[in-house]
Amino acid sequence: MRREIAIVIFPGFQLLDAAGPVAVFEMAERFRPDSYAIKVLAPGGGIVRSSSGVCLAAEPIEQRCFDTVIVSGGNMAQVEAGQIDIVAWLGDDAWRRAAGVCSGAFFLAQAGLLDGRRATTHWAAAERFRQLYPQVRLDADRMFVRDGNVWTSAGISAGIDLALALVEDDLGPGIARRTAQQLVVHQRRHGGQSQYSVLVEQGGKTGRFGDLIGWMRARLAEPMTVERLAERAAMSPRNFSRAFMAEIGATPAKVVEGLRLEAARIAVETSHVHLDHIAAATGFGDSSRMRRAFIRAFGMSPQSLRRSAGV
Repeated sequence: MRREIAIVIFPGFQLLDAAGPVAVFEMAERFRPDSYAIKVLAPGGGIVRSSSGVCLAAEPIEQRCFDTVIVSGGNMAQVEAGQIDIVAWLGDDAWRRAAGVCSGAFFLAQAGLLDGRRATTHWAAAERFRQLYPQVRLDADRMFVRDGNVWTSAGISAGIDLALALVEDDLGPGIARRTAQQLVVHQRRHGGQSQYSVLVEQGGKTGRFGDLIGWMRARLAEPMTVERLAERAAMSPRNFSRAFMAEIGATPAKVVEGLRLEAARIAVETSHVHLDHIAAATGFGDSSRMRRAFIRAFGMSPQSLRRSAGV
C-alpha cells in the first residue's frame, strides 16, 4: 500500500524541517518499494524560499486527503505570517495522520488539532506556545510526542527522529532501523529522550557547565547529589541549582538521570552485557530501578529496547 506524504512549507520555513523527513521516507521507500509517495506543498505553490535562502519547488495545497501531512517550522514571525491558508486546510480533513516539526506544532495547535492532547515543540518556543495554546498539554522536554494520530517533534533534527518513528509505525522496526543506519544516524533517538540533551552537551547556553558535565559523565556510577555537584562547581547548592536550571533548562537531578539513561541505552542497544552490570555501571544501582527509568523515558523496558535493536 502506497502512502502519500505531504510536506507542507511556507516562505521562511526551516530547510531541515522539510528535508530531514523527506530523506527518511525516500530511504524507507528503497527498502520497501511502493511504500511512500512524497509531495512538497505550499500555499499557492511555486518556488518557496527557506530561512537559509535555499529554495524548494512546491505544488499548491490540494483539497484532498493525504495519508500523512507534516508541517515544517520556522522562526516565529514567519510561522505566524504563514498560518492562515495552512491552518484552514489542516482543518478540512486533509489527512489520516498529521505531524508538526519544531514550530510546525503551532500550525496544528492553531487549527485545533492539539486541543486536549499532549504535544512538544522546540524548547526555545515553549513559553510562547504555552501562552498561545493553554488547552494543549505541552511537554517541551520530549524529542517527539504521539497522541493518537497527531505527532509533534522538538527542534529541527528531531524531525528525522519523528519521521523514523512514523516509518516504524507503518513498516515495522526492521525497516526503520535499516533506514536510520543508511542515513548514518548513530543512535535513533526515542520520543522520551530529552531535547535538552543538546544544551547538556554544550554545558548550557554559554558553556558554563561544560567541564562539570564531562566530570559527571565520567562518574555516573557514583552518587551525584546537588551538594556534591555544587561543591565541584565551587558554588553554594542554592546558587548552583538556580544557575544550572537557567543555563540548561532542567534540574541537576534530571540531567543526571538523562546522562545515566543515555549511557545505559547505548550499552543496552550495542552490547550483550548483563542488565545488572549496565545498571551498576551507569548509577541505577539495580536492573529494576533501571527498568522503571527506561519505561518512564522510552516507553519500553531495556529488554524490549535490546530486542528492537536486534542485539
